[in-house]
Amino acid sequence: MSLDHALAKAQSSIPECVATGYIDMTTGMLLSIKTVDSHPQEVLDLLAAATADLFQGQSVTAIEKLFRRSRGQSEDGNHYFNEILVFSTNLLHVFLRCKKQPSQAVTFVCRASANVGMVLAKSRMSLAEIEAAV
Repeated sequence: MSLDHALAKAQSSIPECVATGYIDMTTGMLLSIKTVDSHPQEVLDLLAAATADLFQGQSVTAIEKLFRRSRGQSEDGNHYFNEILVFSTNLLHVFLRCKKQPSQAVTFVCRASANVGMVLAKSRMSLAEIEAAV
């Protein structure tokens, strides 16, 4: 299955999902996006950068390093922040770090009226199929 098809399938299964995207945080590139609306290219370009900041920003990596040190764990690249939910005025944004490629992430954008538990559960369920398509 292609990445575009996997994102479209996930979008149709997640309640009130209006957009999905696949981001490579290493390159800062938005590799694929499916949305019901059109968006300015500047917004799409910033999505990848914002996702990288959420998961790999200086403060986040510092916190992860402190957690590892306090628990006596090695610097193996293991991440503590794997899922991030952002509630905006009208939307719910779900960011999931990929399990196979931790430098990549999937984002889902749903209407704020969506059931948060169902959005998170369905987002998690779709992750493996999306990763397999890359």
